[in-house]
Amino acid sequence: MLLIAGIVPAPDLPLIKGEVKADNSSLIIDGKSIAYAQGTSAMLSSALAVTKHLNIAPPQALLVGDIGSGTGSHFLYRHLIDNIKKISPDVLALHYWMPHLELMKELCSVIKQLDKKPIMIADAASMYTAKAVGLASMFDIFTPDSSEIAFLADADAIHPAYINQHLFSCDISKAPELIQKAYELKGAAKLLLVKGAIDYIATDGKIVATVEEPNVPVLECIGGTGDTITGMVAAFVHAELEPEHAAIISAKANRAAGKMMGVTPKTQVKEIINYYPQVFQENLCSWSGVCIREEIIND
Repeated sequence: MLLIAGIVPAPDLPLIKGEVKADNSSLIIDGKSIAYAQGTSAMLSSALAVTKHLNIAPPQALLVGDIGSGTGSHFLYRHLIDNIKKISPDVLALHYWMPHLELMKELCSVIKQLDKKPIMIADAASMYTAKAVGLASMFDIFTPDSSEIAFLADADAIHPAYINQHLFSCDISKAPELIQKAYELKGAAKLLLVKGAIDYIATDGKIVATVEEPNVPVLECIGGTGDTITGMVAAFVHAELEPEHAAIISAKANRAAGKMMGVTPKTQVKEIINYYPQVFQENLCSWSGVCIREEIIND
């Protein structure tokens, strides 16, 4: 099971959980309609596109509304802590929620005690919190952007807003040295996918791959395109691809979809996701390492 957990900006949304479905206008989870947008819903939408193409079980979602009060986030943490053993996901992907250091420690403590630890992926505030409490190395995959890798490489910062100015002003070309520093400071997961004009994939402080083509600069100003990459990574790992391959494929797919549709600054992230099926159909088995499990590839 792939479980994706996070908050959405809907103050009255109670905790909902269940299989992710979709229609033309929204995601459908536990009978509730969730608008297509950036953030956790973009992550869920891209994961669903992958699972549909591969003809495997769709992602399960655990969502709650929160617009900054932290109440929903606290409830989400508590639900995971109390139920993670019963849920028993194979892949656990955590997205945005209001940071809570003690609850992240408690969640990780419970996960350590499981008979089978899930593959753990974090993006956004879940990633920030894991790093802040010194538990980044417990995670299998982080997917930071160029400013977030600076945060992971800062020994003192507990949130990206507080990173040292010289790190904050970095560009993606500084990623290699920041990746190495993040690993030295134990601020990195086992694998990092650093998203930017160049996407860097690294393990144990070593860059193992980069993705630069197709070059679609407009993608970087469209909200949610980083979230879609994380969702695809989670889904490909759920399909039992190695994390490194999942990261490379996801970075390529996002770029290919952007080029295929001819994105502009006005493009909405859901419009890009709509092109994933065609991208997968035309490219998936030609990309290096993709056909590791040919029996799941739905050409």
